[in-house]
Amino acid sequence: MTEQLPAMSADVEELNSRIARAVADGRLMESTAKNICTLLAGTSTDLYLKAINQLTDGCEWPELNDRFYQTLAFGTGGLRGRTIGKIVTAAERGNAREDERPQFPCVGTNAMNFFNVSRATRGLVAFLHDWNRRKEISATPKIVIAHDPRFFSKEFAELAAKVAAESGCDACVFEGPRSVPELSFAVRYLKASSGVVITASHNPPYDNGYKVYFSDGAQVIEPHASEIIAKVNAIRTESFTPVPKDRQGKVTTIGKDVDQAYMRRLETLILDPQVIREAKSLRIIYTPLHGTGSVIIKPMLTRLGFNFQVVPEQDCFDGRFATVKSPNPENAEALTMAINLAQSEHADLVVATDPDCDRMGAAVRAGDGKMKLLTGNQIGSLLAWYRIKTLFDKGVLNEQNASRAVIIKTFVTTDLQKAIADYYGLRCVETLTGFKYIGAKLGNYERAIPEHLRQNYADLTENETRRLRLAHSSFYVFGGEESYGYSGADFVRDKDGNGAVIMFCEVAAYAKSRGQTVDQLLDEIFATFGYFAEKTSSLVFEGAEGANKIARLAESYSTQPFFEVLGSRVIGIKNFQTDMVEDVEGDLTPKEKMSIFELEDRTRIAVRPSGTEPKIKCYLFAQRQPENEKFDSTELSRIKAQVGEKLDRLWDWLRKDAESRLRPR
Repeated sequence: MTEQLPAMSADVEELNSRIARAVADGRLMESTAKNICTLLAGTSTDLYLKAINQLTDGCEWPELNDRFYQTLAFGTGGLRGRTIGKIVTAAERGNAREDERPQFPCVGTNAMNFFNVSRATRGLVAFLHDWNRRKEISATPKIVIAHDPRFFSKEFAELAAKVAAESGCDACVFEGPRSVPELSFAVRYLKASSGVVITASHNPPYDNGYKVYFSDGAQVIEPHASEIIAKVNAIRTESFTPVPKDRQGKVTTIGKDVDQAYMRRLETLILDPQVIREAKSLRIIYTPLHGTGSVIIKPMLTRLGFNFQVVPEQDCFDGRFATVKSPNPENAEALTMAINLAQSEHADLVVATDPDCDRMGAAVRAGDGKMKLLTGNQIGSLLAWYRIKTLFDKGVLNEQNASRAVIIKTFVTTDLQKAIADYYGLRCVETLTGFKYIGAKLGNYERAIPEHLRQNYADLTENETRRLRLAHSSFYVFGGEESYGYSGADFVRDKDGNGAVIMFCEVAAYAKSRGQTVDQLLDEIFATFGYFAEKTSSLVFEGAEGANKIARLAESYSTQPFFEVLGSRVIGIKNFQTDMVEDVEGDLTPKEKMSIFELEDRTRIAVRPSGTEPKIKCYLFAQRQPENEKFDSTELSRIKAQVGEKLDRLWDWLRKDAESRLRPR
């Protein structure tokens, strides 16, 4: 062990000795020992020492490795990690009961806690001061801060505001839990330098996170992300000296005014109000899954005239997410209570949002009368088709300007959306996973408008910005990810669960006005554009050992790709780690550890490590095109069964292939 703990006491010396022995015996990683030294050397509290002592006393080396083998770094979702350890020490438990949230967050450099929130905020503020100097901006930087209802979210938000102000930055903090998309909107609405939202999206209750946004309202990407990380990594202690009082920033509480401004823009997402009026019998069940969606969605559905009910047991902020195994609207289990209520109330539609309300899941009453879950790809395709078709019906889009309209999807989102865009003459741009890349595209489209015309762009109405984009740039119609994230306008630069609920309720109203179920409308789209089906599964590997397996698998797909799958030859491979991949607009795609394999039967396989969870994500795509002009219903039913069976066999093959790649050689 190259570093020693400071000789503060006999307790520390004994700890120092135990850690050295554990490293020598191979039970503790070198990086773990180093990070323990870093944490203890820069703190004035004895909480950390007590927690680490208890774990070493109990020989809990795997837990120590998980907590300290690295320092949290920005991924596709910013900082994210455990805020409650797998083992909760007595020091962390404090005066809380066993069934309550611990008094203090998880101790560790690889955990979401006050240590990392302080470092992240100071690094961010240091970057903003540097940015202002470079751009010769004299104004004090301003950060907007929001949080979800997770454990410690409120405390982390308050700490971030305090640290920002003491570091010479103004901070605007929402009065209570607010969604990710409202934070994105607020950054531009309040003309802030940056934004922070404390959330771990739909992760389990023991997780939390810290997402950073730039002045454009989008999550930070390169080169800003690396600059911020460099600032954060240069900070080795959570103690710091505040700037003099006369240079400190102000902390301001925000809330209702921003809510109303955001809701006024959300109202513009409705493309055909007449459809809603004609579908008064449409009945909707909504659940916020104990999260922030209730703040905006309930008043918006009321304002727009939808007939809806909210699942009462889930209409409350609860960091335990006590009524679900996971607050993830991608999972069928999370929608169980809403679907049961829909059955008893004879509702047509269930919509659910995750705790930070950037994702939306849905179930619809199918033609057989049963509630049917839709995939993220199906929801996105319905939204893309309806919005493009309706904009043509309204005369906003036509053959002359369609080439200036664009939809954006990720590489791992269904190609049905590309087929729809091609049919109508729109551009379909593909990005890496992470809505920050879609947000970056929206920033590019705004900057393409002549500067003198885009002054105060964020203050212009939706009609005004649409006119400018169609005349001078690109008109963003829709964007989405297969992982249940959608967006229908550029006034939010992240996925928007609030907007998604509103837009999808309009699609359901459209189907109802035609005497159709949403499921029947989707089949109509399949019959016209071809049947596209997808399967997304994951290989989960937790902790320090799991991170090593994920890295090995990702590297294996890059250096040892497969060339045949179930008798189908691989005819194309895109290696996003090594290849130069350009999108249809000529922009170079950033490097990422992802590989996409195209098979001769038009099947695709994509594999990539998750940026926010300990897993390798596997995406399988299959399609069938009608031999005649359209599929009939019998043919479509037969093809659905065939393709479903093919995707199941494909996943089984891929899982076994991954297992073989991890075996010792």
